[in-house]
Amino acid sequence: MPSNLYDTDFYAWTLEQSKLLKEGDFEHLDITNLVEEIESLGKQQRQELRNRLGILIGHLLKWDYQPEKRSKSWRVTIREQRREILQILEENPSLKPYLAEVIAKAHLSGLDLVVKETPLDYEDLPQSCPYTPEQLFDPNFPTDLNPA
Repeated sequence: MPSNLYDTDFYAWTLEQSKLLKEGDFEHLDITNLVEEIESLGKQQRQELRNRLGILIGHLLKWDYQPEKRSKSWRVTIREQRREILQILEENPSLKPYLAEVIAKAHLSGLDLVVKETPLDYEDLPQSCPYTPEQLFDPNFPTDLNPA
């Protein structure tokens, strides 16, 4: 299997590698690039979790720090991100041990989101995540999130 297909037509390369795997033709597999792509898939899952947590934390901060601007859009975004995060964790349970680390990194993204979208600045906001993992995933948190 010429490795230049990896560089010139990635989709064709994936089809060829899949075919070789199904046929058990391990001798012709592009092992170097397969290893790289498999590692990349794992990193993508962590990144997706971190990105969604950043959006969730950012919207929770906006909810807490700008109560007069609360909107249906923020409420829906919070619900949507929670649902997607829980699905990622359900499909990738081995990510759970990294939650504390990922939440800390996601908090920084959440701060950026708030500063970009509101008049608030970094010094107006908590420098570490004020939410526990339980709160982040609790559909009833904050208590005023769901309309009566």
